Amino acid sequence: MDWTTTMRDIKRDLKDLRPTITETHKAFADLARSATKPGALETKHKELIAVGIAISEQCAECIGFHVQSAMIAGATREEISETVGMAIYMGGGPALMYGAKALAAYDHFAAQKAA
Repeated sequence: MDWTTTMRDIKRDLKDLRPTITETHKAFADLARSATKPGALETKHKELIAVGIAISEQCAECIGFHVQSAMIAGATREEISETVGMAIYMGGGPALMYGAKALAAYDHFAAQKAA
């Protein structure tokens, strides 16, 4: 899976969708900002939870978005790996497959950042 292409394509698709559902998109964006702002949990921990849910829901694009956001918030490869472990524990075989995607996404984005 080419994470750069996947993320570019979904961002393009979302950009095309946005004007057709402006109110819904704004409400979703507001919800995302509210849910991810620091509170009792730091943003990094909230994004790691989102990675686990993305794995559980088998949403590759969600994995890409939330792995990137977790990295921006300071998540390490080890923290992504432990999040994957929890998702596998709770979700079994399908979570194992999507958990591998999450770690691959981390490695891809980390390599891009290092380049």
